[in-house]
Amino acid sequence: MANALVSIQIIPKTKNNEDVIPYVDRAIEVIAKSGVKYFVSPLETTMEGELDQLLAIIQDMNAAMIEMGSPNVISQVKIYFNPSGASMDKLTEKYR
Repeated sequence: MANALVSIQIIPKTKNNEDVIPYVDRAIEVIAKSGVKYFVSPLETTMEGELDQLLAIIQDMNAAMIEMGSPNVISQVKIYFNPSGASMDKLTEKYR
């Protein structure tokens, strides 16, 4: 069972004020390839899994931004940690 939810908004600096959308698409691709459950919303993406794994994914996302040519990246992260279990569905079920 997952023990954490991590929401991330990744803000890569781009060369010559390029559009950030291709960078964000690449960051979401990193999440998708990881195999964790995730949900994309307009301002951030939330992942569900083991905290260590989710933090490693964030590291991979930042590395992917640099590989694309971003000189630096800001990652705004929110973490919900519960050793007894963490679930996006459980936390939002009353709103669906």
